[in-house]
Amino acid sequence: MAEDRLLDELESFCGRVDAKLSSVNSHECMSIGLLDGGADSNNSTPLLFKDFAPSDTAPVARVLLVGGIHGDEYSSVSILFKWLAMLEEDLGERFHWRVIPVLNPDGLLRPPRMSQRMNANGVDLNRNFPTPNWQEEAHEYWEKRTWKNKRRYPGPEALSEPETAWLVEQIESFQPHAVVSVHAPHGVVDFDGPRVPPRQLGPLELRLLGTYPGSMGRYIGIHKGIPLLTLELESAFGMPRRDEVYAIWYDMLGWLHEKIALPLKLAEESKLRAPVNELLRVGSDSDNEG
Repeated sequence: MAEDRLLDELESFCGRVDAKLSSVNSHECMSIGLLDGGADSNNSTPLLFKDFAPSDTAPVARVLLVGGIHGDEYSSVSILFKWLAMLEEDLGERFHWRVIPVLNPDGLLRPPRMSQRMNANGVDLNRNFPTPNWQEEAHEYWEKRTWKNKRRYPGPEALSEPETAWLVEQIESFQPHAVVSVHAPHGVVDFDGPRVPPRQLGPLELRLLGTYPGSMGRYIGIHKGIPLLTLELESAFGMPRRDEVYAIWYDMLGWLHEKIALPLKLAEESKLRAPVNELLRVGSDSDNEG
């Protein structure tokens, strides 16, 4: 019965995605084998994900890939389905990927030409994460800096929305070494957190946009200390060219290997080479916990 329910949910979800996005068809969506994440959106749409991990070796790092945070940024969902198909072809380069193609299904899957940035409650999910001092800062910023722009309403409190609460649970359970978030339409690479950012991914050049109270950048990159790549595609509605889709992906893989996987490997090798008394000393000092 549970399998039948999931199949019905997937068929409904994929049919609605097909009706909304010209670059993703229902068959392509169904073939990915998305899984129910155990939580629903405000409008009771399942929040779906898919894991990809190497079958013959330990993964070099864990990467969380998220699209569709803003429902009116169609390309941020479309490109993830292209990358999901590439991951199905084993082009994940020994990383363990967790892919969430649509974090905000209610914003995306509204009737034709009515998609919106916010979720069904009118909350900008990218201002709803529990950053330090959210209660003091988020509403003040919204009122005084955006003049109560409804597209950037942070919600009544941090994590008030099931979509953001679920993503925070995914971060806690999956423990990614890096997070990649896809948006549009600034046409740049943004970055928050530790590590050196890439100067360019495909046609997208680095330009730091800053963080905001309740944003993923401030929560994941600054507060949690997890490297966060934010890809801002050039158009919210039009897909990048096919060669650009591949260029962004492979440039991103190169950066992940150099700046995420390699430092993890070197740190592990250094730990293994350390004298026993040094390992014991580090292990007993709570201040050394990552």
